[in-house]
Amino acid sequence: MKPLIAATTGDEIVAWRAGKAIRAAAFLADVRRVADGLPPGRHVLNLCADRYRFAVSLCAAILAGKVSLLPPNHSPELIERLRELYDDVYAISDNDSLTAGLRVSPYPPQLPALPAGEAAAEIPSIDDGQVVAHVFTSGSTGLPTTHAKRWGALVFNVQSEAQRLGIVPGSATTLVGTVPPQHMYGFESTVMLALHNRIAFDGGSPFYPADVVAALKAIDGERILVTTPFHLRVLLAENLPLPTVKLLLSATAPLSTELAREAEERFGAPLLEIYGCTEAGQLATRRPTAGDTWETFRDVTLAERRGNGEAAGWYASGGHVETATRLSDVLALESPTRFRLLGRDADMVNVAGKRTSLAHLNHLLCTIPGVIDGAFFNPDEDSREVTRLTAFVVTRTLTSREILAQLRRKTDAVFLPRPLHLVDALPRAATGKLPQAALAELARRCAGARAG
Repeated sequence: MKPLIAATTGDEIVAWRAGKAIRAAAFLADVRRVADGLPPGRHVLNLCADRYRFAVSLCAAILAGKVSLLPPNHSPELIERLRELYDDVYAISDNDSLTAGLRVSPYPPQLPALPAGEAAAEIPSIDDGQVVAHVFTSGSTGLPTTHAKRWGALVFNVQSEAQRLGIVPGSATTLVGTVPPQHMYGFESTVMLALHNRIAFDGGSPFYPADVVAALKAIDGERILVTTPFHLRVLLAENLPLPTVKLLLSATAPLSTELAREAEERFGAPLLEIYGCTEAGQLATRRPTAGDTWETFRDVTLAERRGNGEAAGWYASGGHVETATRLSDVLALESPTRFRLLGRDADMVNVAGKRTSLAHLNHLLCTIPGVIDGAFFNPDEDSREVTRLTAFVVTRTLTSREILAQLRRKTDAVFLPRPLHLVDALPRAATGKLPQAALAELARRCAGARAG
């Protein structure tokens, strides 16, 4: 059994919202109020855009014995698929998000705040084996594959994360996140990390650079910025005066050493990357400015397996990983707890007998001065043997010829994109990721524009 939140008194600050501190007693009162009002149905799609309301609704669902669904996106197609998988599913929402015919339980109006110092009721304990969330990955058919997350393993994971990040439980530290709480990284590192290490989280979800800076400046005490390479690159490009923070945390895509170094200089703090996957959760960290080697979380080990009834590849086990889980990446192991990341298995491409990863090519592209954003795309999506690659670049100053000339200095000519499209923006999701379907659609539009 582990507590719903790790606070030891009702007066501890759990979150900041609109510049006001929310203490554990008030948070628990909100949780019980929302839990009491949840409609029938075991499966809940948490669409709350406000991070505080997301956390309250998450804990309310746990308290009521319900399972929160955390899909990778909220497209009408995926929501319809959830309705097929869970006939009792409903959404809880504080906004007008598209729900594709789902039953919706509106987030209830706020009650008056409890007086400071009011003792919290006894903090509920949750069974370690209780399934509190279902997260999803895309299977070979493109349909979502479900992975159950149990309470004990989730709590162990974020406590291990805090230990690795050097977070002192109970310290006056606040997490400010640019990644949505519905995303696995945002769920673990902006909500669960705070609730189970007695630190606070910011209730907003700032996206634009000025909003991120304002959210950081509004925080009393030490601040940790939880972000992505895309958000970080956009933020630094604005050249705004940046407040110092205790730590920068990044995930969802590889981060270049150059961007990490600039971020550390501008924010006056170390930057750590988190490596993980939906199936196994967060697994390891590295500091890009200190080298390429990742180190696993407490008690987590990695090993390569070659058949014997299992798919060959690299597997994680131990710690919060309940059963040995195959990773979708290609690793170079230095020891069971230290490794270098060579690229995603599905990301590897072979052009004219030469092999590389799209992630590596993206890294080279984005290090060209004048490139604001960029990505390679494999038009032969179902094949590793590629005849040509496509690339998209956002720039205000460069021509296609100049970009290709720079790339020719960085990589083999067989990997040069043909064609290279200059675009106004890439179709990134809120987490900064680039869905393959969105890139394929962008490629079709660009090809049509050229033909026209």
